[in-house]
Amino acid sequence: MKRRWLVLLVTICAVALLGTGCGQKAPDTAQTGDQSWNKIKESGEFIVGLDDNYPPAGFRDKAGELVGVDIDLAKEAAKRLGVKAVFKPVQWDGVLLNLKNGEIDLIWNALGVTPERQQEIGFTDVYMEDRNIIVVKSGSPIKTKADLAGKTIGLQLGSTAEEAVAKDEVSSKIKEVRKFESPTVALMDLEAGRIDAVVTNEMNGRYLITTEKTSDKFYILSAEEGDFGKEPYGVGVRKEDKAFLAELNRVLDEMKADGTSAKISNQWFGSDIIK
Repeated sequence: MKRRWLVLLVTICAVALLGTGCGQKAPDTAQTGDQSWNKIKESGEFIVGLDDNYPPAGFRDKAGELVGVDIDLAKEAAKRLGVKAVFKPVQWDGVLLNLKNGEIDLIWNALGVTPERQQEIGFTDVYMEDRNIIVVKSGSPIKTKADLAGKTIGLQLGSTAEEAVAKDEVSSKIKEVRKFESPTVALMDLEAGRIDAVVTNEMNGRYLITTEKTSDKFYILSAEEGDFGKEPYGVGVRKEDKAFLAELNRVLDEMKADGTSAKISNQWFGSDIIK
C-alpha cells in the first residue's frame, strides 16, 4: 500500500514539475491579469518621461537640478505609493512611443489630454487645465488670432499646440508653421524677428516671459483677442496598465483632498490652479 502511495506521489510531482515544480506554490490565477501596479511595487520605482526644458512643468535650475510643478507632484505621488520617482528626459515628439515601448512607465509633464492621444494611451483624471496662447512681440500688428493670416508662427514639435493650430480654421491662412525643439527656442526666434508669433500653453509662456524678465518685449493675446483652445492636463500611462492608473488616481485625489496639491501649486503660481 505504501509503495502504491509513493508511486502516486512521484507521478504527481513529475506532472507538477512541468509547471511550478513539486513542492512549489502554484501561481494564483487571480494575479495573472494586469500586473502593472505589482511590477512598480516590486521595482520600487516608476520612470517618468519628460521634456526637461519645459518650465515650469519640468526644467533644470541654475545648479542643473530637475525642478518644476510636475516634478514636485510626481515626487509626492511616488512617496505616497511607497516608491521612488525616477525622471528620464526624452525627445517630446517621441514620448508616446517611449511609453508604449516600455522605456518609461508614465508621462508627467504638462501632458495635454486630446482625443488623438486617448486613442494611444491611458490618462489619469485631469489635474490641471491650461490654454494654448498666442505670443507676439510688443507693438506687433497682430492683435487677434485672425491676424495670423499670412504670418509665420512657431511652436514646439509634438505639442498640443501643433494639433490645435492644425485643426483651427485660421490654419489654412497661416503662411508657415515652424516647429522647434522647445518653446524657449521659438521665443528666441520671435525676439529676433525670424517668426511673427509663438503658440504655446499659457503656463509655459507666462513663466518664460516672467522669469527671463522679457514681459516688455512680448505680448500675450487675451482669451477675447484669440487663443487655440483649452488644454486639460493628465498623467499618461500605457492603456493596459489599469491597475497602476487606479493607484495614481487614488493618490492624486488624496493630494487634492488634504491640500498638498494646492500647496505645490501656490509655490509655483502663487495660487491654487489644481483641478
